[in-house]
This record gives sequence, C-alpha cells and structure tokens, in this order.
Amino acid sequence: MPVHLIDQYHDAHCRINPALLENRALLLLEILQCREQVFSLVLVDDSTMAEYNHRYRKKNTATNVLSFPAQDGDEQFPGQEAELGDVLISVDTAKVEARRQNKSIHHRVTELIIHGLLHLLGHDHERSEQEALAMWDREQELFRQLQSKTNSSLERRTMPHLAINVDHVATVRQARGITEPDPVLAAGICELAGAEGIVVHLREDRRHIQDRDVLLLRQTVKTKLNLEMGAAKEIINIALDLKPDMITLVPEKRKELTTEGGLDIIAGEKKLARTIQKMSKAGIPVSIFIDPDAVQIEAAVDVGATFVELHTGRYCDATSEEERDLEFRLIEQSAELAFESGLRVNAGHGLDYLTTGRIAALPTIEELSIGHAVISRAVLVGLDQAVREMLAIVRRPFPGQ
Repeated sequence: MPVHLIDQYHDAHCRINPALLENRALLLLEILQCREQVFSLVLVDDSTMAEYNHRYRKKNTATNVLSFPAQDGDEQFPGQEAELGDVLISVDTAKVEARRQNKSIHHRVTELIIHGLLHLLGHDHERSEQEALAMWDREQELFRQLQSKTNSSLERRTMPHLAINVDHVATVRQARGITEPDPVLAAGICELAGAEGIVVHLREDRRHIQDRDVLLLRQTVKTKLNLEMGAAKEIINIALDLKPDMITLVPEKRKELTTEGGLDIIAGEKKLARTIQKMSKAGIPVSIFIDPDAVQIEAAVDVGATFVELHTGRYCDATSEEERDLEFRLIEQSAELAFESGLRVNAGHGLDYLTTGRIAALPTIEELSIGHAVISRAVLVGLDQAVREMLAIVRRPFPGQ
C-alpha cells in the first residue's frame, strides 16, 4: 500500500476519519505521479509533535507538520516500493488552524499532507523566498486538482442509505380527497425495491400526510421510519406516542410549497433543546435539518442533536457549474465539520437523478432523504423501478472500482 497511515491521535471531542485522509493521500500520489512510491502518514497530538521537534530540530514547541525524507543510502530490497519518507501531522495544531481559517479539520490536515509530501519530494520553503512562493503556488494547485478527483472510488469506502420520502404520494391523494394513492402502500413498495428508510412530514395543516398514515406506517415499516416535524406541541405529543425510529426537526411555514431552507437553531435554541430532551427521554434520536453552515452545526451540538440533515437545495438549484461546485464544497466542508463535532450526518432536499451521485460519494454522509424526484419518476416508470434507479445511482461504482 503506497500510504501507511498510523493514527496515534485520540481525542473524545474530535472525530477524525483516517480512511478519508488515507484516500486523499493516495490521490495525491496519483496526481504527483508517485503511485509506485510509499510514505507513512502519522497523526499525533501536540505533545508528541513537540517531542519530535525537540529531538530532531532542537525546538521546544509543537508545529503543524514535520517531514522526514527517506535517506538516499537506505537499502531497497528487490521489488520493494521506493520509500519517500514520513509525514507527521499534529491534529491539535491543525484543529486550531482550521478553526481560525473557518475550515474543517480534514480540510486543514489535507493541506498539511500536501505540504509534507512536497517536502519529501525535495521542495523547501526555507531555502529562499522565491522557493517559498513557488511551493505555495504548487500546494494550491495540488489542492485544486485533488478536489476535482475526490468523487472517485478512492474517496468512498461505504455507501449512504437511501430513505424515500412518500409525502407526495399523499399530496396526490389529498388533491381528490379520496383514499388513493396510499402512502402506506407506497412505503412498502419502496422498501421491497431496496429503500433503507421511509420519511414522512406530519405538518400542522395536514396538507398531505395524515395521522392515520403515520400510525399505520409505524406498524408496517420494516426498515426505519423518520418523522419530519416542526417543534409544535401537538406534533411533539404525537411523536412521543408514536415513537418513530427517529425524528427530524424542520422549519415549517403554512404558505410554503415545501420546506424552503434549514432550521435556525440559534433563534429557537431553548425550544429545540427542550424538544430534544423530551425525545431523548423517550429513546427517540433527533436530527435537525439545517443549511450547510458552521454556526448552525455548532448550535446543533449545543442543543443535543444526534444527527444533522444538511440542506442540499442550493446545490441542486444552482444554474451554473461554478455555482454548483461552490455549493458542493460548502456541503462537503459542513459534513466534515459535523462529523468532527461528533454528529451523525444525513443530507437531502431537491436531490434528483442528476445531482445525487456527487453527494452520495461524500464519505461522512450516512443517509440521503429523497422524495419528489423519485415520486415524479414513478409516474413514468412505476415506483419500484424509480426507487431501483435511484439506488443504482447511490451505489454506482465510480471509474476504477
């Protein structure tokens, strides 16, 4: 294996995904045309880094990264891959720098891997100002190239679950005020087609999903029932009686056609904290639907959420490739921030057969919630086929798999 990752960093308040970093390091070797060479990536804390600095550089402080190139005289056995050396990264220092630069820790550590690798390849910013500038430019270019490759098979080790929202089956039923089509039956078809969760939003105005629906779904769903809801007293009491597998707190406006954006946790912090406390006592995990925003992620931790669901609407609605890339990077960064903070991460809203694949490739996202696109497709090809087609996108092998 071209990358030997040694994870010596342990902090209960900061989660690191070693597989994600190892995959990015592999991609960097590919970009640098060094796939036949190997290096060791070691994650340490400030104390360990300070020891290395004292031993090898006579400095009594921690730094963010240290590189130890392999010696030219090191013996190579026949058939052995060429050794580049070792890159040590202090995650403690990277964490401080990430917070100061408004980045995820994984983003900052990735930058430090690039910096360390360039040192192993002979670059040295301490030799001259000119070389420092050249090395800085090369780091920026390598990071851009890495971003263009991070949806490859190397980035994803596990696949997210697909949960289907059947609200719009009920929307069609309510348009005629009759009993068909039945969202409960639709949920069963979705599960038989491979969906790993069912999502419904019980609104205060009951515009689509009805009380009867959630009661029957609780009795019949075999995978996982996720009840979307506003933090209204009536709906909270229904959820506590129903005991779904999880709830997702969402903003709710009577005049909106569908949910228009993420919940502002800070504005409703006390009410949300009380609701989460009630659900926790009942053994019901809580997710909060939020925009991909670092402040809201921090607030979700503070109020005691187990999950966040990142709003993907702006990414899906982007009208240019440049705008979509920017929105995607924001979701990627936010997913990493949430993961690092100890939250579990889902995503949804507006995802369709063209936009889902890229989000599904993000390794810190556990589940995608998709409704309108699948139900719309079902009108043309049938619900079973529509779900299977979406599952194929979520599970699609990327080039090289």
